[in-house]
Amino acid sequence: MAVARFYHLTRDPVEALLPQLIGKAQEIGLKVALRGVDRGRMEALDRLLWLGEGFLPHGMAGGPHDGDQPCLLVWTAETVAALPNRPGCLVTLDGAEVGAEEAQAVDRLCVVFDGMDEAAVARARDQWRALTGAGVAAEYWSRESGRWECKAKHPK
Repeated sequence: MAVARFYHLTRDPVEALLPQLIGKAQEIGLKVALRGVDRGRMEALDRLLWLGEGFLPHGMAGGPHDGDQPCLLVWTAETVAALPNRPGCLVTLDGAEVGAEEAQAVDRLCVVFDGMDEAAVARARDQWRALTGAGVAAEYWSRESGRWECKAKHPK
């Protein structure tokens, strides 16, 4: 079962953090599902991951080789168990749904949210309460000091 790691973005956009999170998961042999809520947003991230610094192999959901993708970008609420690439890491963006069952089904769970958006912060707090209330361990990560630091853990 994964520890739900909540990443509160205040200094950099999600586009700066995603290559790090995906890259670290792939380094330890995990396939990744990157879940958003909007296809257009996921298409923009698809372009970024192909054209950004470094190379992160991935694909958009709905292609003929979804099962082979080391990172699959999805914008639906399909559970990780239903995804053809069988991810060991789930990264959620923009308030995308994630349940306790999924946290139990993956080795790594990252919930990334925009700290400058009050609605995104409120949604992340709701997700924290729902996951920890269901018995999922969680960590809150912030970069307010300039480097990523774990600011809170549940259970303590």
